[in-house]
Amino acid sequence: MSLFGLLNQNSGLFAERTLRLPEITQLSELSNGTLLAERPWPEAERWLLVAVLGLEMVMGVVGNCLVLLVKVMCRGQFSCRYGLPFISLTLSDLGCSLLIISGSLLAMLTGGQRSPWCEVVSLLKFAFITSSIGSIAILCVQRLIGVASSRSAPFVVMVIACLTSWVTGVVFGSVPVVYDWIRYDPAEMLCAVFWESSYSDMLVYILCAFSICIFLPFLLIFFCSLVTAASCCRGGNSDDEDLSAVTPLLVSSYIFCYTPFAVSELILLGRMDLSPAPDWLRTLSSVMSYLDCGLNPLIYCSHQDFREAGLALLWTNRKSPSEPVLTAITKRHL
Repeated sequence: MSLFGLLNQNSGLFAERTLRLPEITQLSELSNGTLLAERPWPEAERWLLVAVLGLEMVMGVVGNCLVLLVKVMCRGQFSCRYGLPFISLTLSDLGCSLLIISGSLLAMLTGGQRSPWCEVVSLLKFAFITSSIGSIAILCVQRLIGVASSRSAPFVVMVIACLTSWVTGVVFGSVPVVYDWIRYDPAEMLCAVFWESSYSDMLVYILCAFSICIFLPFLLIFFCSLVTAASCCRGGNSDDEDLSAVTPLLVSSYIFCYTPFAVSELILLGRMDLSPAPDWLRTLSSVMSYLDCGLNPLIYCSHQDFREAGLALLWTNRKSPSEPVLTAITKRHL
């Protein structure tokens, strides 16, 4: 074979390999020079994630709707002295299930998210994360001091505290949207923050957001839970019959489900080249954070009085009278 024929054959093989490269992986270069490998999901893994996301969405929507229904229609059938943080937490879980999980599910089916829905999802996800941990922190504080939400002055304070957690999440969630840091992440299955400017910007934002939105509420949760547990060890707890008795389970579930998310952010902080955490960890963080929205209704149902109220609401049979019933006697003088 001639030299020109050998060169033509090698160039053909190189062209064939080049054309097949997008089928294996897609490389996107960020403005800071970082190459991000976007590996398309294999069919088996993609449909498995679709099934998991669908199950989590159904659990979150149905479970939290039932919880709201029981809290509104069966208020007198179970004790709930601290109802406002429970309502805020339930609304956060319901919003995450309706908007965020469904957005990830559609992204897996369609292959991505487009603007402006991409930015809205990123903003709302951070708002729901902040409001959830804020509601749990308010519940822990209220349970420690023993002030019910039904009184006028504490009710106003609790309303302001819950609204503050929501507004803080919206404010910090809007910063990446304003500075155009939002990109679709196939591993997280939704739009997330990708740092394209400098390490200092990323460091300042993450430290401020985590200190105010995550670390401060977590310190309140840890301190109040520690003091409440110590008081329970010294003597009986008057809140055993109240719905707030499930607070330790809510705290444990939140920490368990959001640990992968915290670890992925810490990995990002430790990388000077602004490269994100591994794909499997980012996927796990999304799946686990979505799971928390469906676990909270199950935690509420672990409380006996709340469970009985819900069952009575769902399966109470209203019997229609099958025969005439004597209700009154009227005397008439002829």
